[in-house]
Amino acid sequence: MPPRAEQKLQTRHALLAAARSLMDSGRGFGSLSLREVARCAGIVPTGFYRHFEGMDQLGLALVEEVGETFRETLRVVRRNEFELGGLVEASTRIFLDAVSANREQFLFLAREQYGGSRPVRQAISSLRQRITDDLAADLKLMNRMPQLDDAALDVISDLVVKAVFATLPELIDPPSDSLPAHLSAEAKITQQLRFIFIGGKHWLGLNGSQG
Repeated sequence: MPPRAEQKLQTRHALLAAARSLMDSGRGFGSLSLREVARCAGIVPTGFYRHFEGMDQLGLALVEEVGETFRETLRVVRRNEFELGGLVEASTRIFLDAVSANREQFLFLAREQYGGSRPVRQAISSLRQRITDDLAADLKLMNRMPQLDDAALDVISDLVVKAVFATLPELIDPPSDSLPAHLSAEAKITQQLRFIFIGGKHWLGLNGSQG
């Protein structure tokens, strides 16, 4: 890569890191200004526009960044499931380790799914749907719930992904009050996923009866 292109890429990464660092103090993306992000990244405000048209575009880049991390993590989970015959607990641990290793990225995702920037919320919603679609395809390939058709697998996948997204804030910022071990965020998401998958094995689908 030519030095100029490499420097431009480094500055772009610096702007993303600056935004994530500012949000790590408890602020939402919508409260950040272009000037303070540029200052935190060590560039002048006009330099910001060489990389992004505005703050919304920066937000979309942050969604793309965490989306790639999220989907790469799911590829590792997929290998655990397909090649190693992994259990829910092992796959959940892979995901939790990824959240811990990429805390600032997942913090952004956890907060901004309900945040003030509409383009960012829409991008996160699209990301969530892509993850849901990928999971539904995986469940079909694994064939552990052969009684369910594609529509039913879509419902289960949607439930799994929404459970994970809903638990992200607790995984990243656990409540200050001490909780019983079974109510910790890690324990809850593990048991919730086990509940969903065990229930799915006994569910007869959207048009079935439970006699």
